[in-house]
Amino acid sequence: MYTCVRACLLLLALHTLTSEARRKERKNVLFIVADDLRTSLGCYGDSVAKSPNIDQLASKSQVFFNAYAQQAVCAPSRTSMLTSRRPDTTRLYDFKSYWRVHSGNYTTMPQHFKSTGYFTMSVGKVFHPGIASNHTDDYPYSWSIPAYHPASFRFEKEKMCKGDDGKLHANLLCAVNVTEQPGGTLPDMESTDEAVRLLKSRAGDADSVDVPFFLAVGFHKPHIPFRIPQEYLSLYPIDQMTLAPDPDVPELLPPVAYNPWMDVRKRDDVQKLNISFPYGAIPKDFQLRIRQHYYAAVSYMDAQVGRLLGALDELGLADSTMVVFTSDHGWSLGEHGEWAKYSNFDVATRVPLIFYVPGVTSLTDWFGESTFPFIDVLTQSELSFQNGKVIKNMVELVDVFPTVSYMAGIRAPRPCPDVSLQEELCTEGENLAYTFRHKEKTPDAEAVSFSQYPRPADTPQVDSDLPDLKDIKVMGYSLRTWDYRYTLWLGFNPKTFQVNVSDVHAGELYMLADDPGQDKNIYSGLDHSVMMRKMAGLPHTLSLQTRMNLQLLYLTAGMKTSRTKA
Repeated sequence: MYTCVRACLLLLALHTLTSEARRKERKNVLFIVADDLRTSLGCYGDSVAKSPNIDQLASKSQVFFNAYAQQAVCAPSRTSMLTSRRPDTTRLYDFKSYWRVHSGNYTTMPQHFKSTGYFTMSVGKVFHPGIASNHTDDYPYSWSIPAYHPASFRFEKEKMCKGDDGKLHANLLCAVNVTEQPGGTLPDMESTDEAVRLLKSRAGDADSVDVPFFLAVGFHKPHIPFRIPQEYLSLYPIDQMTLAPDPDVPELLPPVAYNPWMDVRKRDDVQKLNISFPYGAIPKDFQLRIRQHYYAAVSYMDAQVGRLLGALDELGLADSTMVVFTSDHGWSLGEHGEWAKYSNFDVATRVPLIFYVPGVTSLTDWFGESTFPFIDVLTQSELSFQNGKVIKNMVELVDVFPTVSYMAGIRAPRPCPDVSLQEELCTEGENLAYTFRHKEKTPDAEAVSFSQYPRPADTPQVDSDLPDLKDIKVMGYSLRTWDYRYTLWLGFNPKTFQVNVSDVHAGELYMLADDPGQDKNIYSGLDHSVMMRKMAGLPHTLSLQTRMNLQLLYLTAGMKTSRTKA
């Protein structure tokens, strides 16, 4: 017994010493980003999801429970996260411009690592491909070698889904026999293979020992179409699937806030349903199948994450590599009568954000046990894990760049000045390193996430989900606090990039304690006179985020008083 106690104390002392040393040394970084992944994971409390590999990662990590994207669509969100600048700074609201030309020559997270001596690599969808990343994934600025994209991705938008008629279609629901697919593979499988190959090359190259790496791996799923291995559907029997708890369009939802999910409507199998635009409901049996396929896509993606982490472990890199897992934004699964992303609701903006920092979020393993043994979700889906440390205060994807930098052991970018269009390296987010050192005790009322979404009109249009810059007329800005989601839809000039704070097209306010699903908009039922009177005296130079924070404070002050008296 005495020997055991001494051994434990020795291990604790060694852990303390090595933890201090690890904080000072530069770590490798494995940065994993999923596409369209909401918090439908076991580690985020989703009882339906089967995600044992990501849950295992979370058990040895710090989990940010309330992390939010800055715009719920791929290119703007990824550019914002990777530059740590908000969409109003990158001026990217669609897919059709490259920030270095369109806005400013902003340094990216991988570029920052590269400039400090890291070997940086990109696999799969990290930046949004195409114009938004200069058709090069921002190479050579961000990457030491050209970015890798799986060859099989070119089939994603082609007719690859076998229908009931025996013919191939461009369907939304597209579970396939992988052996019958071109090359006998799928994009995320190819990306995992390439990422593992790169890890092996770094681990096996003697010349690379003193050169840390930054490897970013972007998985395409659960983005539509749900072209996934058919066996993953078996994890989610259709008779056990349920509809969204709030499948109807809320009565007081402003028309400008509704996204008509055009990319879903365009798929062959959805077109056959002949759903009226914009508010027609998808038949309930098809809704269940969409939800089944989404969750199956999550489990398929989880398996690829498991393969990647298993390789990291087997190569002896888990003790020297920080792992970050996140997503570009969420995805509505029928909530509010909506599908896809393209909104400011939690289901579209909230994302997983998980940090594994060896020696900081987990003890060093002195007994040679595996850190991330691969878990086959098809045979071990019932495995469960308890999260490591959980942070529940609001954080944002613009916080990722400075936090990853600091926790990896390099200089974090400093905060941006109020006007930062000419600043190449700075952050509009917050360095969250302090959260790894201190226990979260109480809700932080000042912790706020800020998201936005553009619209071409006050009513749903065929381009409402993704308007071109020149067609944007209204911008919806949204605050998420512990107690509220507050959204204002304001007039926007796409030529000057200016928002008119006095041109209010609509508003939304949801009390989350009574309405966690954000279905009961109480904005129009409140007395705005006090708020308007107090706001009138504020300087015009006040930032929009500060202005909306004050508005929310004034609007809800009376509500808090009445609730306290009750």
